[in-house]
Amino acid sequence: MDRGEFNWTVLAVWAGLLLFGLTAIYSATQGPVSQFLPSYITNNFSRQVIWVVISGVVLAGILFIQPKTFQEGAYIFYILGILLMIITLFFGVEVSGSKSWLRIGPFNMQTGEFTKITTILAAATYLTSRRNISSENLKTAVITVLIFLLPILLLILQNEAGVAIVYLGLLPVVLFWSGLPYGISLLMVSPAIVGYFTVVDIRLGIISAVILGLVIFLLQRRTWLTVTSIIFGALVIIGTEVALHQVLQPHQRARVEAFTNPSLDPLGSGWNVLQAKTAIGSGGLYGKGFMEGTQTQLRFLPEQWTDFIFCVIGEEFGFIGASILLTLYLLLFLKLLSMVANHKHPFAQLFIVSVTFLYFMHFLINVGSATALLPIIGIPLPFISYGGSAFLTNTILLAICLNLDMNKRSMSIYR
Repeated sequence: MDRGEFNWTVLAVWAGLLLFGLTAIYSATQGPVSQFLPSYITNNFSRQVIWVVISGVVLAGILFIQPKTFQEGAYIFYILGILLMIITLFFGVEVSGSKSWLRIGPFNMQTGEFTKITTILAAATYLTSRRNISSENLKTAVITVLIFLLPILLLILQNEAGVAIVYLGLLPVVLFWSGLPYGISLLMVSPAIVGYFTVVDIRLGIISAVILGLVIFLLQRRTWLTVTSIIFGALVIIGTEVALHQVLQPHQRARVEAFTNPSLDPLGSGWNVLQAKTAIGSGGLYGKGFMEGTQTQLRFLPEQWTDFIFCVIGEEFGFIGASILLTLYLLLFLKLLSMVANHKHPFAQLFIVSVTFLYFMHFLINVGSATALLPIIGIPLPFISYGGSAFLTNTILLAICLNLDMNKRSMSIYR
């Protein structure tokens, strides 16, 4: 097997991110705040260290697998992943209201996380075996949607809406990269865009729907597509307004209102947003110091070892620390995209693009939630937040990318 040069920069970024994560988790669970936390939370740091070691071993092992194995075994891996999720649905452990965890010995494994790997492999394999998708050949797109839809439905049944959103957000990117026309790709993501602006202000929702319809027309020049976009936009605006004022329960509506204006209920639904913004803002330029953040150590931040871990970094390491972290992510995204540009095999390109956008979605949602730019959904920050299943899954995805990149010369032979 003809191996190319190993991408040490990506490995160094992975190491830098995990060190950031371990440092923040240690502060969030082992510092003065530990006196306010139960023992199962204070043990998070030691468990995360174990998962980091396991992930490192797995990463090293994946590098020695022949790259064609990922493509040849993709459908089998996908079926096993789905079966694992079904088993979890019936025999899993409920954690924080979600029955998405399967107990294996002393560890709880979140099966929906691992199915990300198998779903991306299956979709990339299927789409690579087909020609470009076009509006005249939507059969390929429909089958790809079904590949994603099955784990999404299982996640909804497990009450894991946050992870389901990530799967759903990845689908348009996969289809677009495989040749789905620009207009149809934009149409797929338009409901999310219009819905977001409608929640902020109904006038912004209407403006965004009109702009999207115009852009879709300019991209595709098809009347039916433009009309569909306008209908979708109108339905999303009406549906959002009806949901906010007539469907949602008062506490659910309060959460949405807290996103747009947390000061309306500072001691209730707006508490999390306000504390997160206070933590980041109080960090200043240099931060308050390791294990010195008052919001963190006095337990004002909710889920500060997972969903709001970026706030811990912002408070204790300041603007400089947060900027270094953001730079590491930017470097990771750019290096992965450079892998895509330098690779000739369509399967490898699609897989690496999917992984890059998966990381980006997690990054965007987590940091956006912490800075009140997005509603609080509950998505971990890749390689930073506590969570063994998520860390191992993200590491496996990165290891496969490194493997495909390292073997790009030999893969071009059986394109």
